[in-house]
Amino acid sequence: MTRFWLVRHGPTHQKTFTGWRDVPADLTDTAALDRLSSYLPDQALLVSSDLQRSVHTADAIGGGRTRLAHRKTLREFDFGLWDGLHHTEVAERDPVLSRQFWEQPGTLAPPNGESWNAVTKRVTASLTQLAHRHKTKDIVVVCHMGMIMTMIAQCGGTPYEAMGHKIDNLSVTDVHFTLQGWHIGTINHVA
Repeated sequence: MTRFWLVRHGPTHQKTFTGWRDVPADLTDTAALDRLSSYLPDQALLVSSDLQRSVHTADAIGGGRTRLAHRKTLREFDFGLWDGLHHTEVAERDPVLSRQFWEQPGTLAPPNGESWNAVTKRVTASLTQLAHRHKTKDIVVVCHMGMIMTMIAQCGGTPYEAMGHKIDNLSVTDVHFTLQGWHIGTINHVA
């Protein structure tokens, strides 16, 4: 079994869609970062998406953990033309699609962006590869809310149900990869 500790990066304070835009995280709450680092297994491997909000959060909680190379495959949804827009602007621009994207997650994608299914495929392949390469290890993955939700659905349930979970900044959701597939542990633990 490989256990993944999916950590959502620190807060960005963005009020708009934030997918592949590379915005920084606010990492001034050092007490929260220390609690998070203490909660995670000391001997775990550590990997992050290649976006700075994840990279810098991983740096802040790294401790003595062995760091693996950043992975573009662990990025948030690519929101395409919606990235940087407020939800009201998106609703005005694409009134039908913007509603269906959240209510019927699957093959629908923002203009020039990614669908739920595409993100699930990308993320699951990346984590499965890590599981095969680092069998029986604990792996801390500093990543993004949408990515975490796709893994919750991958462990059982529907994408729509998975989107109903709250995923706080600096929270931990753990998932396990076994010969029988993916299994969920704790969702949205805040240390």
